[in-house]
Amino acid sequence: MTGALTALFAIIAREALRFVHQRERFVAALVRPLVWLLVFAAGFRAALGLSITPPYQTYITYETYIVPGLLGMILLFNGMQSSLSLVYDREMGSMKVLLTAPLPRWWLLFAKLLGSTAISILQAYVFLAVAAVFGIRLLAVGYVAMLPALVLAGLMLGALGLALSSFIKQLENFAGVMNFVIFPMFFLSSALYPLWKMAESSRLLHDICAFNPFTHAVELIRFAAYGDFNGMALLWTLLALAVFGALAVWGYDPARGMTRAR
Repeated sequence: MTGALTALFAIIAREALRFVHQRERFVAALVRPLVWLLVFAAGFRAALGLSITPPYQTYITYETYIVPGLLGMILLFNGMQSSLSLVYDREMGSMKVLLTAPLPRWWLLFAKLLGSTAISILQAYVFLAVAAVFGIRLLAVGYVAMLPALVLAGLMLGALGLALSSFIKQLENFAGVMNFVIFPMFFLSSALYPLWKMAESSRLLHDICAFNPFTHAVELIRFAAYGDFNGMALLWTLLALAVFGALAVWGYDPARGMTRAR
């Protein structure tokens, strides 16, 4: 147990140091959602009407609606970028040192996942603070209530990144795969538009968005931000976390996964 905890804290500390030394990563994580919040949302506000649907009890501005989706964007991009470091470590050889530690492989991957999730949550709350400066504030209880939702969503999206990184051999291929996964997941979700808006356009599009695990992660955050609970979103997010986590563990098993010796 002592060795497992030592490895856990060491891996989390390594993630934190890597994040501190990559300041541009922190800036980039804030610029993307802030551009959507302050530029795109201003243009879409007049074009998109939002009805009173749970968890909202009154009409809201478009900027307020997309805040949970932009928090999900931060978690999604950071989860993928953290997994990119695994591909880099594998090419440099340091991954072999980590995975040969006398500890269960799932524990090492969980430590990596926990470290990247902690960084994602830090970035999410900094974004909320900047948004509050521009007058976009949530309920006071929401800032606390959404923490478990952010943790669960961050773990799920980080596990997706780990699963993808186990199937990618070369660093240069990961960027293309990231774009192929990130943008469909983000745009085919409720991050930018409510599902009822999607249904007005296309029933098939609505069904795709409803099946997207990123949609349920965003809705889990959205409801938590207003002190509400969405059991279906919680169930789907947990299910996706279990599936992605299992794929990651399988992928990093040298006997069965895609990282076995060539």
